[in-house]
Amino acid sequence: MIQITDIKVRPDEMNHTYLVHAAAKLMKVAPSEIASLRLVKKSVDARKKDDVHFVCAVECTLKSPKTEKLILSRGRNKNIAEAVPYTYTVTKAAPQKNRPVVVGSGPAGLFAALILARAGLNPIILERGGDLQTRRAAVERYFSGGSLDLSSNIQFGEGGAGTFSDGKLTTGTKDKRIRFVLEEFVRAGAHEEILYNAKPHIGTDVLMNVLLNLRKQITVLGGEYRFFNQLVDIGVTDGQLTYIRTQYEEMPADHVILATGHSARDTFEMLHRKGIPMIQKAFAVGARIEHPQELINKAQYGAFYNHPALGAADYKLAVHLPDGRGVYTFCMCPGGYVVAAASELCSVVTNGMSLFARDGVNANSALLVGVNPSDFGSEHPLAGVEFQRRVERAAYEATGSAKAPAQLVGDFLKNVPSVSFGSVTPTYRPSVELGEIGCCLPGFVTGAMREGILLLDKKLHGFACPDAVLTAPETRSSSPVRILRDEHLQSPAAKGLYPCGEGAGFAGGIMSAAVDGIKCAEMVVGREVNFEKN
Repeated sequence: MIQITDIKVRPDEMNHTYLVHAAAKLMKVAPSEIASLRLVKKSVDARKKDDVHFVCAVECTLKSPKTEKLILSRGRNKNIAEAVPYTYTVTKAAPQKNRPVVVGSGPAGLFAALILARAGLNPIILERGGDLQTRRAAVERYFSGGSLDLSSNIQFGEGGAGTFSDGKLTTGTKDKRIRFVLEEFVRAGAHEEILYNAKPHIGTDVLMNVLLNLRKQITVLGGEYRFFNQLVDIGVTDGQLTYIRTQYEEMPADHVILATGHSARDTFEMLHRKGIPMIQKAFAVGARIEHPQELINKAQYGAFYNHPALGAADYKLAVHLPDGRGVYTFCMCPGGYVVAAASELCSVVTNGMSLFARDGVNANSALLVGVNPSDFGSEHPLAGVEFQRRVERAAYEATGSAKAPAQLVGDFLKNVPSVSFGSVTPTYRPSVELGEIGCCLPGFVTGAMREGILLLDKKLHGFACPDAVLTAPETRSSSPVRILRDEHLQSPAAKGLYPCGEGAGFAGGIMSAAVDGIKCAEMVVGREVNFEKN
């Protein structure tokens, strides 16, 4: 099989037939000699607004193996090489005394459970929240002005915090397990384009069905989900994990993958009391910023802004201020919505999500300012948690409800409260209350945001649009702690306990969390996992 990279394709030409002809031209063969061709990578190059195009890579086979071998032997074009696919295999593990336990069903826990189930270990998956149907109903009630369900909300429940998001699958990690994760998502119902898009996303609507199918696969293989079953205690004897306890039961445990997510604050507190070592970790806080999606499209694609092949444009921006503090955008949701993401009473938290179509009127992104342990005001390992809580509770106190404080960018830059909306209608539910977002965010955060917005506008024209809306606070971009682990991915104080994923401070998004879950499961299985060439 031959791989060809760096194929330039205009938006109007983006189809299978064009790719076949382009590949044939590069290999100097007739298109009819190509037996099969599939797209393996597609990205948008929008650096020149008058020449927006796709850059693609394909894999193909020729009808004549002899011709294929000849093309590969030439070595004249660095963009033509032999394709090296692989399969990921899990060897059946030896029976264990006790069934392994996975705490949390977000991407880390989900893929850890999948590997353990395929290894024949019949994992138990403990989830403090409800199944998808129960969780969706609870979230919708909260969005509609009902009370917050402390067990099933944007943060907790089947699928974890990523369930109500853009389903973004981009990651900075370079790991061969990434391909396996993408393929499993497609097998479970995600659109095949996530296998080749440079910036893949599932969309929260499609993700619901994907999660259900993955759960079915795990249970068919012997895994067991126990919803509304929160971990409340662990037992450790002579440095070895011996048991765990939920609010309903106690069970012996030799191997527990702790994939709780970044908002399991009560679990962090329990682990700290039990002597599980953890340290403070830097994170970020800020607000969600909403622009008209059309503005972002024009800024990114120029005259091509409404081309159907391009879809809703995204962005990823960052600047470093003179004082060294970073300001950046995170979890950008094209055509998306700002959502209420609190998991504790008397608090307000925002996040963003998109459907697969990304066809909403607004674009939104977290606009964040880096927060370091020196900002926490304490050396306690959980000081970052308290920092988050202070911000979230201040927002609730400012509005007296689940309404989120909001301010127009133009007013924010002038440091005056907002009293009416302009051309951008915020999407946050249940609703927002206009005023000043400084009512909940520390001064060093709002000051950095003001500087940052003006600098980011130089990178993306229109970012400082006066009518854009800031909805605060965004506090859950990542975990405020890191639960330490050794070279075997186990807690140094409790052999058999595997701190895992985003909550433990070892991941930052769906893909990196899923990969970390796989790595922890491999340790439990006994490293009998292989990547093999097809």
